[in-house]
Amino acid sequence: MFNKILVANRGEIAIRVMRACREMDIATVAVHSEADERALFVKYADVAHCIGLPPASQSYLRIDRILDVAEKTGAEAIHPGYGFLSENSEFVRECEKMGIAFIGPSSESMDASGSKIAAKKTMGAAGVPVIPGISGEIEDVESTVDSAQGLGYPVIVKASAGGGGIGMKIARNDDELRSAIHSTQAVAKSTFGDATIFLEKYLLHPRHIEFQILADSYGNTVHLNERECSIQRRHQKLIEESPSPVMTPELREDMGAAALRVAKAIDYRNAGTVEFMYSDGDYYFLEMNTRLQVEHPITEIVTGLDIVKRQIAIAAGDRLDLEQEDVGINGWAIECRINAEDPLNDFAPFPGKIVRYRSPGGPGIRLDSGVHTGYTISPFYDSMISKLISYGENRVEAIEKMRRALYEYIITGVTTNIPFHKAVLRNTHFLDAELSTHFIEDFDILTQVADVVEQDKEKGATFASAIGADDRKVAAISAAVTTYINTPVNR
Repeated sequence: MFNKILVANRGEIAIRVMRACREMDIATVAVHSEADERALFVKYADVAHCIGLPPASQSYLRIDRILDVAEKTGAEAIHPGYGFLSENSEFVRECEKMGIAFIGPSSESMDASGSKIAAKKTMGAAGVPVIPGISGEIEDVESTVDSAQGLGYPVIVKASAGGGGIGMKIARNDDELRSAIHSTQAVAKSTFGDATIFLEKYLLHPRHIEFQILADSYGNTVHLNERECSIQRRHQKLIEESPSPVMTPELREDMGAAALRVAKAIDYRNAGTVEFMYSDGDYYFLEMNTRLQVEHPITEIVTGLDIVKRQIAIAAGDRLDLEQEDVGINGWAIECRINAEDPLNDFAPFPGKIVRYRSPGGPGIRLDSGVHTGYTISPFYDSMISKLISYGENRVEAIEKMRRALYEYIITGVTTNIPFHKAVLRNTHFLDAELSTHFIEDFDILTQVADVVEQDKEKGATFASAIGADDRKVAAISAAVTTYINTPVNR
């Protein structure tokens, strides 16, 4: 086992990895930018080194500086978290050259799944269903338009490299497709340094379902069941739950087997996620995420397995300590991503200083965060504040606990998406599990968010409105919202 691990990330995920290391009696090294000098993850680590200016390109994306710190501190392994360099195969190759273990897949596996075009071809050959589209990259606009007419509109244009929905454009006719091709190429080139794009049939109301997998270096591979990730904005997830409300034992077995075929097709090791789109009873391979996912806590809760510890153990050469039949599902878990962003302004980021912060707790609540009162949400990085997770014996109980936790959460000084989560968790379509990647648009959620914001203002329906008040005022506000919070979920 490793004695020291460098965590090449920041915020809540850096703390999450360091917690696992501390429980395993492994020393940790933090790297940070000047903007994060006083961040919690820096204080949590055993050793911390500044590696550059606030822009990620001058700090968290500097492979040379990160490896220099690893060498100086004697770190035997690097955990990349998610984002930044977590899916950068060049970073993996540089680690391999230096004899530093990368806690993730090999550079070859990462390359095999890094190009969405290549990955689709590989998965199709492995017998995994893929979304219908044009084989290969787009090279000629007019021939692509002709092909799209045969495929049938709407279609979607995507970048082959990168992720997070960046650059994706939907086209419903020839003119929109021509525009989408030029737009996506430009975004792909500027963001990922690779202008390669491709085209797929656009599924109108799909669900986004993904399977967590673990694979060791000895050919042993298991999946840890599924997560439903359909509630998204700009193709980026906001609310996830496990298990999926649409899942049956037969479908889980079929999709799980497909996920394992994906892993074996690229000789995958460590933790990864196979993402599918599900529509009208059929599922299609979307992509392979070769890293830890933001939503991994809900899988940990319902399976009782610590994914980060197993990542570390696999990278250290251990065999998987479980078989597929050992993986069960116990209860239901929901995760809300709490971000500093304004849902009523197209979810625009809202950097700034947190004036007051009080996190929720109690039975069935887990919070992964790296912020505190006085912490500044930087404009240089992702706006995530925390991952709020609820757990119950069933979906109804998990929803009830999440609703309660959302109304306990106090964050002032920055605008957050908490009102969005409140609105969704009370929406009848969500309660009935009528989910798709177009949930926000289909059910006019943002109008409901505006209503929640007004209710919070008018009724003092959050403890945050008591800022600067005495204990009696806080208690009075607490009592005033009890009825609203505890309104039973429709069964």
